[in-house]
Amino acid sequence: MEVDKDLKNSTQVAYISMEIAVDSSIPTYSGGLGVLSGDTVRSAADLELPMVGLCLCYSSGYFYQFFNEHGEQKEKEIEWNFFYEFEKVEKPISIKIEDKEVLVSAWLYKVMGQSGHILPIYLLTTDIEGNEDWMKKMTGSLYDSTSRWNRIVQEMILGIGGVKLLNSQGYNNIETYHLNEGHGSFSIVELYDMLNGDLDKVRDKVVFTTHTPVPAGHDRFNLDLVDKVFENRMPSEISKIAEDNGQFNMTYLGMGLSRYRNGVAKKHGDISRKMFPQYEVDSITNGIHLGFWVSRPFRHIFNKKWPNWKANPSILQNAIELDDLDIFDAHIENKFNLINYQKGHSWNLLDEERITIGFARRFATYKRATLIFKDIDRLGSICKDKIQFIFAGKAHPKDTKGKDYIKEIYKAGEYLYDNYGVKVVMMENYNMDISHMLVSGCDVWLNTPERYREASGTSGMKAALNGVLNFSVQDGWWLEGYHKNPMAGWAIGPDDSNPNDSGVSNDWDVDSKAIYEVLENEIIPTYLNHEDWLFRSKNAIALAAFFNTNRMMKEYAKKAYKLRKQKPWQYVK
Repeated sequence: MEVDKDLKNSTQVAYISMEIAVDSSIPTYSGGLGVLSGDTVRSAADLELPMVGLCLCYSSGYFYQFFNEHGEQKEKEIEWNFFYEFEKVEKPISIKIEDKEVLVSAWLYKVMGQSGHILPIYLLTTDIEGNEDWMKKMTGSLYDSTSRWNRIVQEMILGIGGVKLLNSQGYNNIETYHLNEGHGSFSIVELYDMLNGDLDKVRDKVVFTTHTPVPAGHDRFNLDLVDKVFENRMPSEISKIAEDNGQFNMTYLGMGLSRYRNGVAKKHGDISRKMFPQYEVDSITNGIHLGFWVSRPFRHIFNKKWPNWKANPSILQNAIELDDLDIFDAHIENKFNLINYQKGHSWNLLDEERITIGFARRFATYKRATLIFKDIDRLGSICKDKIQFIFAGKAHPKDTKGKDYIKEIYKAGEYLYDNYGVKVVMMENYNMDISHMLVSGCDVWLNTPERYREASGTSGMKAALNGVLNFSVQDGWWLEGYHKNPMAGWAIGPDDSNPNDSGVSNDWDVDSKAIYEVLENEIIPTYLNHEDWLFRSKNAIALAAFFNTNRMMKEYAKKAYKLRKQKPWQYVK
């Protein structure tokens, strides 16, 4: 069914993101950005925020991952048919790319909140009748890495095409375009045309969220490429704002023409202000959608204790009141489910009795997936007969170093098993379904990024929600989380939250030694004391109660969106 006209008229916020993970099986995400976006729209629907979402429709997705016998990542394209699952927008719009008119349509996906409120998401596609064959492939692959031309075209479709499509669909009262990273910044070009070149009016309609503290992570295009795809239609005023040492910087564009900007954790806000001193940058710490990420056994416990906990997530801050035996039984069920799944997908079978440490995320090099193997013999001696590891994650097809890390984990696993009997498993094709099992079924959640290159991270929040203890470098959300409640897990290495960036330590020797000391002297002894471990598990759940997307979206509504109070929205209660 089409979106109700009254809903369209009341919609005030357009949320624009290159990826939105609405469902594990739908290939519209690659990692943390998309998963966060999915939780964002779920909480916005729960809170009845007047929002619509925009993303691209990737029939080939990111890629399907598998490993050969040498631990080398291999990729296969995914083929996914949106025809059977979604409603098609009947009338396409067109955008001009170089000298060609390209038709853009969309598939409609509806997110339903707890009260039945509908939040529509439009997945833009060029795979429609009327386009030439080469045009139909423009939106085929997420983060198409074949050329920069493909990448800039996708971002034109998302930004320019997205705004045009909303206008064609009757969303006439959008007051805020929320750009979730720089991928959607070309929407500003379309707004510039709509508002007759009035930069102040454009700025008043845009808010911008940055997700990366690494300069290389911000999208830039050569100016000649921009001139080529826009055929010199790019307004000079906009080019001037986006100019970055001879390149067109999408983050500069988004920040330069937005009324509100934010990072996604307190520390990330500090770093962003240093990276972009010409702009005011606030911070809103990320969260997770608790109802989506809680495992079935823990959902049962929460429902029994606090029937209204989903509408009032902060009540989980009282998790210390939960029964120890209930927590123990729920965790054991989750752990058995994970290990039983793993037994059907690996030759190296995990042991239910051992401490299971999980590490699952994108295999970007700054995340240091192999840090724990720095002194592999010391690790083996500590873990023998006590600890096992499970890894998962994808490296970008062109990231050779990330792929090398995966091979190193395979080699380390073989060495540890042959010499110490320590099991190390690498799970294939990490996705949201596997993530659900990992964040609830592991005993300890490991995170070892270089300080301060992780803007926030959310996997540790999901683990905490399910009573799993975090073991992490103090970066991103955990820098805040550990200070809020150090009983929710353990910190790796020093707290470098205050010194200048030049004083931040990312020494592998220092951090790996810290890992081994905590494993040997704190984690293993605590695990053997069930009462102490369960006390920490309940503290982890209590911590997760703060790091939720309902709280996060209330902050966006208050700080960023300037929503008209047409009705008593839940977020102001």
